[in-house]
Amino acid sequence: MSDLPSLTGANRTVAHSADPEPARTRSIGRRIGIIAYSVVAGLTVIALIAAGFVVWTIQRSFPQLDGTVSAAGLEADVSVYRDDLGIPTIVADSTHDLFYAQGYVQAQDRFWEMDFRRHVTSGRLAELFGASQLPTDEFLRTLGWRRVAEQEVQALDATTRGYYEAYADGVNAYLADHQGADASLEYAVLGLQNADYEIEPWTPADSVAWLKAMAWDLRSNIEEETDRALLAADFTPAQIADLYPAYPYADHPVIVPTITADAPSGAGSDASASAAAAGTRVGSGVSTGSAGAATGVSWREVGSVVEAASALLGGAGEGVGSNSWVVSGALTASGMPLLSNDPHLGASLPSVWHQIGLRCRTVSDACAFDVAGFGFSGVPGVVIGHNADIAWGFTNLTADVTDLYLERVEGDAYWRDGALVPLETRTETFRVAGGDDVTIDVRSTVHGPIVSGLTDDFTAIADDPATGSTDAVVPLGTGDGASIPPGEYAVSLRWTALDVGTTASAIFALNTATDFAGFRAAASLFDVPAQNLIYADRAGNIGYQSPGKLPIRGAGDGTMPQPGWDSAYDWQGFIPFAELPVVYNPESGYIVTANNPVIPESYPYFLGSDWDYGWRAARIVDLIERAAARGPLTADDMSAIQADQQFAMGKRLIGAYADITLDDAKAQRGLDLLTGWDAQNAPDSSAAAFANVLWDELAQDLFSRRAHPASLSGQGRLFVVVDRLLDDPDSAWWTNDTLGVDGQRALLERAATDAYARLVSLQGDDPDAWNWGSLHTITLTSGTFGESGIAPIEALFNRGPFPVGGGSSVVDATGWTLGSGSFATTTVPSMRMTIDLADLDASRWNHLTGTSGHAFHPNYYDQFDAWQHQRQTPWLFTRERVEASAVDTLVLTPRRVRVPG
Repeated sequence: MSDLPSLTGANRTVAHSADPEPARTRSIGRRIGIIAYSVVAGLTVIALIAAGFVVWTIQRSFPQLDGTVSAAGLEADVSVYRDDLGIPTIVADSTHDLFYAQGYVQAQDRFWEMDFRRHVTSGRLAELFGASQLPTDEFLRTLGWRRVAEQEVQALDATTRGYYEAYADGVNAYLADHQGADASLEYAVLGLQNADYEIEPWTPADSVAWLKAMAWDLRSNIEEETDRALLAADFTPAQIADLYPAYPYADHPVIVPTITADAPSGAGSDASASAAAAGTRVGSGVSTGSAGAATGVSWREVGSVVEAASALLGGAGEGVGSNSWVVSGALTASGMPLLSNDPHLGASLPSVWHQIGLRCRTVSDACAFDVAGFGFSGVPGVVIGHNADIAWGFTNLTADVTDLYLERVEGDAYWRDGALVPLETRTETFRVAGGDDVTIDVRSTVHGPIVSGLTDDFTAIADDPATGSTDAVVPLGTGDGASIPPGEYAVSLRWTALDVGTTASAIFALNTATDFAGFRAAASLFDVPAQNLIYADRAGNIGYQSPGKLPIRGAGDGTMPQPGWDSAYDWQGFIPFAELPVVYNPESGYIVTANNPVIPESYPYFLGSDWDYGWRAARIVDLIERAAARGPLTADDMSAIQADQQFAMGKRLIGAYADITLDDAKAQRGLDLLTGWDAQNAPDSSAAAFANVLWDELAQDLFSRRAHPASLSGQGRLFVVVDRLLDDPDSAWWTNDTLGVDGQRALLERAATDAYARLVSLQGDDPDAWNWGSLHTITLTSGTFGESGIAPIEALFNRGPFPVGGGSSVVDATGWTLGSGSFATTTVPSMRMTIDLADLDASRWNHLTGTSGHAFHPNYYDQFDAWQHQRQTPWLFTRERVEASAVDTLVLTPRRVRVPG
């Protein structure tokens, strides 16, 4: 090495004496090379530093999963066991420590999600993101979710309030050591826009308010009621009845066909307990005969602020609903019940669910929790799951618990039974990031807040409140010909969730119930959202209960806006719990709920008319009975039912096009795919791709590509409408003057030809290369920065797109929006579970994304692949198995306070 300088110097000297110009050139080149190298090296160092900073920023909020953390306020050590999916099981000595630790752990995993949610439910998004969010804030603040939640917290009994307070203390213990980007990457991104934002302490009302958000997401028929009101301007009552047909009771099942005289008289009553103990039949399930009718007759073989609010919550949209069923030991291989559930909600990243186990170290009256399942981050307890004795599942009841009222206003008052009554008013002030405060006045009537002026649809109803001529107007929804006097009108909203309720207590009652009587007692507290509750226990019983607060209406039925000036149309109270539908150990051996009607039309109370139309329910009943006919049912059979992708309208289209040959030979190649297709919407199916595009084209040609378009919301509803039109070739709906098409055959041919051309533009001209999954993709999208419109930021948080199968009104309910121009998945089975009451450790579960809400964390979306491919993972429950399978164990220990001296 010591010879190198002299050798280099000699070479330079020789070169210089022989050829001075090239030497200068080489010297300049060398200098440039040195400079370039230095620049590259410097940039590399800067890049490495920047990359290291980005990695550090991303990972600094990842939760500590092992070791010990001291936390002020704990009474004793708490163990947090996590499996390889990051799913926590918390073991504590007391209820205080149990819920304290749940708050701490969920803040570790999901605090940004929790913080964002409480800003949604409080109508405070503008504080985070600026003036663009004011319209949504004004709408949500007008509804007043947070105000109602605060009242509900005050009404809680001391024990239940203590659970919420302990949970909040646990969240705040985590926040004490984690602020800004230490809590989540999103706060680092938020700081680029809103550097002054500071995280506030968590409160019990923040938790309770989220239950209002879920009630909104599952609110039932407000969109249908609005659609019908707007259609009244252009369509006759008969046409509206065509578009919104009654449920096909003769063809599709109901949940509780009969309510027998020996039904329990009340929640937790002696009658209920004795019936449960004796195995008395208090209702019946869907009979084999009705299932056969359902499958044999029906399936012939041959935008707005409201939408914005829904999107923020994970989205009420096409396909929101759920499946659940329970089968008794009489039909299973183990001789014990199996219970399955897959709630359908808007797709979100992270998933709305957070899986967790909550276990008292010694189960006693003082600490009775021994439960596992799916909860909401930000809310203590387990919402859906099982304990050591019972299991339960939820689906949306689809009862009508919202009504719009047309109010005749005059200044600061409104008319009520012939007299002017003062409007209730309050002022709401909004803090706006980067802007000045904004103040609005919220007006309310006896029915609820006035919502016209906040959304285009509600405002349109107020501006044109009647059908018919201006000389003889008729109130919407009255049907009695009563006149509306001239004047100014507004629209108010009556909704059960705006009353102070008891759902916040129901969760804990469910978690600790040990039998059917306790389950029903918990159900009686479950006000909103209105849900179907299914049940099974380790003693071998199965059951069903409609819970909650369901209105008794006056003169109107709530299908259209009601005249608010006449108290005859007010709600008259709520159906007594003892008279709500209930089933216990039905003779059929199973109970199926899929948002179909609960009861037949003979039930004395009106629950609503905008049910799901029963395609999923009928298919599940059919699959259960087919599987049972082959032999005893297993958990594998339950999972196979959840994975079913049969497209009922696809089956109908096969028959409708059986005798049609297109003039266009190329387009006929698309139609030929239907021959021999099994109607399964499998992701790799070319026939499924064509059938769904064909359905989209046909629905638009029939209903929306007209001078006066009709709504395409609710594919299950339109399945029924089109199913009937296919049997009525002379119907006027087959004539579309806007398209210049006259007659059923002509319109069917047009739809098929256009479907072929559309698929060619999307996937090429080789039908064999078409596939449904690539059309029907899902992009896992963060509800905040994942929709920022800034590609590099969206890339931090979003994942996908990924191909999926299934579809709308399919058991594997991956919903998409008809007529939107896209087949992208918007609603999903948000989780899937099957609970085996013979061996709880043999149960299985899965959800859409992962336990963690931290982008780039290993558990951010590690469950998606299993969800996408219909695999569920083992759900261990016994303490020994949970602890043995843990890959991480964190001990939360009381923080010792030093005493001076």
